[in-house]
Amino acid sequence: MKKITGFLLVTIIATQSFSQDLSIQKLQSESVRTIKKDIPDTTINNWKSGAIYSISAGQGSQSNWAAGGDDFSFSLSTSLNLYAFYKKDKSSWDNALNANFGYINTTSLGSRKNDDRIDLISKYGYALNPKLNLTSLINFRSQAIKGYSYTETTKGNFTKNFASDFLSPAYALISQGLEYKPIKGFTAFVSPITSRWIIVMDDSLSARGDYGVTPGKKSMNQLGSFATLSYNKSFNKFISYRGRVDLFSNYQQNPSNVDLYMTNVLTAKLGKVIALSWNLDMIYDDDVELFGPLGTSPALQVKSVFGIGLQVKI
Repeated sequence: MKKITGFLLVTIIATQSFSQDLSIQKLQSESVRTIKKDIPDTTINNWKSGAIYSISAGQGSQSNWAAGGDDFSFSLSTSLNLYAFYKKDKSSWDNALNANFGYINTTSLGSRKNDDRIDLISKYGYALNPKLNLTSLINFRSQAIKGYSYTETTKGNFTKNFASDFLSPAYALISQGLEYKPIKGFTAFVSPITSRWIIVMDDSLSARGDYGVTPGKKSMNQLGSFATLSYNKSFNKFISYRGRVDLFSNYQQNPSNVDLYMTNVLTAKLGKVIALSWNLDMIYDDDVELFGPLGTSPALQVKSVFGIGLQVKI
C-alpha cells in the first residue's frame, strides 16, 4: 500500500511539473507571437517618395556637305522629378519638385540653353469627404542660370540680350481653396483668394521693369484667383503621361487676361532604362511684354523638347 501511495504521489508531482512546463512554453510562445504582431504596427510608413531621372543627348557632324547645314551640333537634355507624399487619417501632404535643363551647341549659333526650369509645388489637405479636401498650396517657379534672347541683326549674325537669371524672374504663390479628386490620377484645385509675388532680383532686369515689376523694384505682389488641374496616367507599362495647367487672374489689373502655365510630358519606355520623351510647355503672362515688333507686347510662349535617352526610376 505504501508503494502504491508513493507511486501515485510521484506521478502527481511529475504531471504537475510537466503541466507547468507546458504552460511556461505556451506563455513564451504567445509572448513571441505578440511581439511579432506588434512590430508592423510601430513601423507603419505614412510616406511614399521617389524620383525619376532622365538624360538624353544628340550629336551630328558633316564635312563638305553640298546640301549645307551646321558642321557640328550637340544637344543635351536632362530632367529630375522628385516626389514625397504623406497620408494619415484625414491629413495629406503632397510635394513635388521638377527640374529641367537643356543645352545646345551648333557651329552657326554657338552655345546656349534651350530649357531651364525649377518648379516646386506643395499641398497640405484635410479631407472633407473621400473626394474633396480643404487645401493650402504653395508654388515656386524659377530657373537656375542666366538666359539670353537672340535677335538676328544680319543673316547669320545674332545679338545676345540678357533675359533671365536665378530669381529673375521667380514666381511665388500662396493659395487656400478646395481640391477635388473625382478619379484616380486627376485633381482640380480652385481658390478665390491667392497671393502671388513676381520677383526680379537682378539689378539690370529690375531697372528695365521686366516681367511687370515697377522699374527699380525687386518684386511685385498680386491678389487674385487661382486654379490648377493635374492629370497623371499610365496607359500601360510602357506609355505614361503627366500634365498640369495653372490659371491665375489678377483682381487688381485686367482680371479677364488670365495667366497660363501649362506643362505636358509624354513618355514611352523602349527598354528597362531607355525611354523616349516629349515635353510641351506653354506660358502666357500678361505682365511679360517682351514680344511683338517693338518688344512691348505679351504673347503665348511655346516650348517643345523631344528626346531619347536613359530614364531611371527610384
